[in-house]
Amino acid sequence: MSKTMSYTTDDKDYQVMELANGKPVKMWTQGVDVEDDARMQLSNTAQMPFIFRHLAVMPDVHLGKGSTIGSVIPTQGAIIPAAVGVDIGCGMMAVRTSLTAGDLPDSLAGLRGEIERAVPHGRVPGRRDPGAWGERAPQPVSDVWKTLADGFRTITQKYPQLEKTNNYSHLGTLGTGNHFIEVCLDEAERVWFMLHSGSRGVGNAIGNLFIELAQADMRQHIANLPDRNLAYFEEGSRHFDDYVGAVSWAQEYARRNREVMMGAVIGAAHKAIGKAFSVDEHAVNCHHNYVQKERHFGADVFVTRKGAVSAQKGQLGIIPGSMGAKSFIVRGLGNTESFCSCSHGAGRSMSRTEAKRRFTVADHVRVTAHVECRKDAGVIDEIPMAYKDIDAVMAAQRSLVEIVHTLRQVVCVKG
Repeated sequence: MSKTMSYTTDDKDYQVMELANGKPVKMWTQGVDVEDDARMQLSNTAQMPFIFRHLAVMPDVHLGKGSTIGSVIPTQGAIIPAAVGVDIGCGMMAVRTSLTAGDLPDSLAGLRGEIERAVPHGRVPGRRDPGAWGERAPQPVSDVWKTLADGFRTITQKYPQLEKTNNYSHLGTLGTGNHFIEVCLDEAERVWFMLHSGSRGVGNAIGNLFIELAQADMRQHIANLPDRNLAYFEEGSRHFDDYVGAVSWAQEYARRNREVMMGAVIGAAHKAIGKAFSVDEHAVNCHHNYVQKERHFGADVFVTRKGAVSAQKGQLGIIPGSMGAKSFIVRGLGNTESFCSCSHGAGRSMSRTEAKRRFTVADHVRVTAHVECRKDAGVIDEIPMAYKDIDAVMAAQRSLVEIVHTLRQVVCVKG
């Protein structure tokens, strides 16, 4: 049993889903559809006994593994590994350049090609892993790996199976799915570079390992959970500290991964454009799949943002739209009820399978006509119509962030 109440005063633009057996669920989703299955997942998560105060739900919310994507899960004394997910530390990075639209070449195909050559990405049938460096990793990858190697060694001493992952070879690489690199223009026609990626193969392996360990540790009680993917580690238990250490390392790997890629993108742009330009030193680099300890409502809590971005007062963040839609650089308003959070994007409105069933290559070509990007069947699942309306998503979270810059893509590289 649940009931929903709406608050629409100047400082509250959310709905509250009250549950008979669980904490309240506060939802910034006005004007945005929320699927019934997602509401059920939210209800399941809110029933966990260690949830602190309430769940906060962002307007890009949609069905996830165990818990919804687009939710903020504050906990005391426990962490749910599947809520953090397997793309640990996935997030966004953006930099503004001194270039303007007039500095870009008439044909952007060459710029896209240079970026694709500079950053390993995607999959190719018959090739083992074209998205990895193999033997040709550049010096920045080696330099950054040196700062990560000791932490990885600490993890693998206890969990040697992680040694065989793509760790070094995936550093500075993009991946597949909804990960991307874009060249964008803002409202003043200034050029930005923006990218989306996380901790790649090693983060995936860490996430899956600890999800399995949580389920194994709870094997005598897992049948009592609303969903087996809500299996958790209690603070002080056998694997809790190991998980916190491993997930923190993966989050740092993800942050550095984006930095290495951004350096490669800037180098590729210099080569393709053929003129000198500078980059604003105030880059935005933010996670949207992660967990960390924070202080809220006078208490220390673990905050899991599963498809959500930190939006502390004055903090800059990135909310991308779908392929071919607008994206936003935002400034947090420090809304305490949302645990100082905002959405991580538009959010999917349908599954990848449904998008491939419903749309054609011709549809994709039409809606991305203004973007230099792939125009083939392999990216139909990323078509803008498979995502929620980004304008509606932004309107629903007007009390969480303010828009600083509005960006439109002119180049998009997909895996």
